[in-house]
Amino acid sequence: MSVYLVLKALHILSATILFGTGIGIAFFMLRSHFTDNLHEKLYAAKNTVLADYLFTFPAAIIQPLTGFWLIWKAGYDWSSLWLVLTYIIYIIVGFCWLPVVWIQIQLKKILAESVATDTPLPADYHKLFKIWFILGWPAFIGLIVVFFLMVFKPV
Repeated sequence: MSVYLVLKALHILSATILFGTGIGIAFFMLRSHFTDNLHEKLYAAKNTVLADYLFTFPAAIIQPLTGFWLIWKAGYDWSSLWLVLTYIIYIIVGFCWLPVVWIQIQLKKILAESVATDTPLPADYHKLFKIWFILGWPAFIGLIVVFFLMVFKPV
């Protein structure tokens, strides 16, 4: 078994985890938005934050590390258009994801406070949720584009 194939498999698995966890998190957070039950919303927010720590964060670190190693070992030109586009999109996705993680933590805190005090959600919750939703789209679409760039490697 070659190191190259092991790292390539790790790269593919981490990409799958990054995308899959992202879409799963988005699904459960979005679904929780449509319930009035604050406990359900809090449960979704807590597990969203946990999933980001356990799955998304490590995958987001493994992706560029294995990617750069694969580029080097495969002998690709680092400045190929498809790779440059991948770098740019991955950075954009990261700049969307970082505030999303912060927002998820804030949403969890707001929900915990509302549950503890048995009070309705403040307007800030809804504002942050809307920003979370909006930032998710470029990250989601960006990762899809990166998948296509990795598979087709257009010149």
